[in-house]
Amino acid sequence: MLVVDSIHKTYKGNIKAVDGVSFSVQPGTILGILGPNGAGKTTTIRMILNILKPDRGTITFFGSPIGEHTKHAIGYLPEERGLYRKSTIGNTLLYFASLKNIRAHSARELVSEWLRRFELEGMERRKIEELSKGNQQKVQFIASILHNPDLLILDEPFSGLDPVNQLKFKDIVLELRQQGKAIIFCTHQLESAEKICDEIILYNKGKAVVQGTIDSVKQRFAAHAIHVEFEGNGQHILSFPHLQRAELFPNYAEVQLQPSTTLNDFITYLLPHMTLTKVERVQPSLLSIFVDIVGKGNLPEDFITAQ
Repeated sequence: MLVVDSIHKTYKGNIKAVDGVSFSVQPGTILGILGPNGAGKTTTIRMILNILKPDRGTITFFGSPIGEHTKHAIGYLPEERGLYRKSTIGNTLLYFASLKNIRAHSARELVSEWLRRFELEGMERRKIEELSKGNQQKVQFIASILHNPDLLILDEPFSGLDPVNQLKFKDIVLELRQQGKAIIFCTHQLESAEKICDEIILYNKGKAVVQGTIDSVKQRFAAHAIHVEFEGNGQHILSFPHLQRAELFPNYAEVQLQPSTTLNDFITYLLPHMTLTKVERVQPSLLSIFVDIVGKGNLPEDFITAQ
């Protein structure tokens, strides 16, 4: 459906915002785009939306270049609020529906149904400025999906939502995937990405440094991820000289060993100092992978993608 092929974008001052990124999104899949601030995620989205043009590379949608003719097939939920604060909920959504050429009668039915699903029924005359941040996000989400797009781009969709409404959003996003929508999910909430995405692409300094399915990425980094359970004080774990990362909790720790270090080296070091009740290799979380790569720059030399 959407194919991004080796796109580049450089701003003034020779700042490489996006540097040779390639990926695709197929119907019925969710691609998570992750990365720190300034990594190139927003620039990539703007090129997909045809707001910016890539300096090099191509973006195609159903085999055709992105352009004005594709905009009605794409839905976009921006991170920033893009609503008219003095307008009512009903008028706002009917206006957005008109921009997508939805007839007035159909638009009113769609608006009514989506407001019901998001527990905003009967609030059509409330002004946007009177709403909580979470309810504003609901209205903005509805505006992005009213026209039943083939591709949906969600930039920090859970912003301002309480845990209950985050679950509601997640369920609806998964429902849209089940309907065959292609979805791009941009977020800093790595736990959410881990639960909802089929594939991820991790940006750092304009490059796609890690990409692939959730399982394949985790498996690639699992070789040195260790879960340790113990009795007593676990401070000796932190003194092991070949740690790449360690998070210490009461009676257990999550540890990442340096690539040249064996599990036997680690256990042998600890046994004289503490009682170990369980030691096992585990799949690391996306958060630990993110921190390891972006926070410390520890990307393995042989690892670019995990297919």
